[in-house]
Amino acid sequence: DPMAVEPVVYGASERPPRGDYARAGADYTCPQDYARYTEQDHDTYRRLYARQSALLPGLASEAFIAALPSLGAQDRIPRFDEVNGRLRNATGWEIVGVPGLIPEVPFFTLLANRKFPVTDWIRTPEEFDYIVEPDIFHDLFGHVPLLFNPVFADYVQRYGEGGLKAERLGACEMLSRLYWYTIEFGLIRQPEGLRAYGAGILSSAGELRYAVQSPEPQRLPLRLERTMRTRYKIDSFQQTYFVIDSFEQLFAMTDPDFGPMYERLRKQPELAANARDPDDGDNATDAESYPGFRCMLER
Repeated sequence: DPMAVEPVVYGASERPPRGDYARAGADYTCPQDYARYTEQDHDTYRRLYARQSALLPGLASEAFIAALPSLGAQDRIPRFDEVNGRLRNATGWEIVGVPGLIPEVPFFTLLANRKFPVTDWIRTPEEFDYIVEPDIFHDLFGHVPLLFNPVFADYVQRYGEGGLKAERLGACEMLSRLYWYTIEFGLIRQPEGLRAYGAGILSSAGELRYAVQSPEPQRLPLRLERTMRTRYKIDSFQQTYFVIDSFEQLFAMTDPDFGPMYERLRKQPELAANARDPDDGDNATDAESYPGFRCMLER
């Protein structure tokens, strides 16, 4: 059966892409085949949800914890149409099934139209602690709750619109780093201390505590040009995290035209994932400098 669309691989991998791309349409979306999930699949989702939700207090952002119940079912894989009934009412977003990773332009197009692509398969029990590609648990648990937050939901749509422009300007690599360091691995400063809002952190048992509490990584205030110069790790915990003060701040930062910024960035060297830049100066922040860090460690 010829594939309707070609599968996608990001980064270096000798593994074939996962997912049934023959089911996908021209926009890479496909209906959720709920009957295909086995009881083992539902049990894997239940155990992942139980483990991860127990880790959230004191580590996840207040907005994420408040929105998580909107996902619905905890004991089995949620039905996309049931999630969408609540999500459309909240922010006008909806989730759509995809067979796995999809190319940049279809991805940006979906986001720009307030549609979030969710992988429709789940990891095997052997991959319970670590999976290379995003699966339905990462996408649903990690990404979807904050789409119920109006300001964050608007930011994700604006990112999609910016992505389509970046593709025309040959700047996707630079803009992808903003996605990585905010939507996937962002930290937010709350009155009681640092908290995670990025999906890659929130869906990872190991990285959640590390990102918020470990003295090892550097944590820098989010500055657009610094962030878009910084490479990232796809196969280990991050060595640098960027911190925002609020989702409103994040949304406001993406208001200007990025075109002139891309031109400036092309003239500057990229930075390694663990680089310290002279311009970081005294802005560099460690977890110890945030209120509540000591008491979190001592719990």
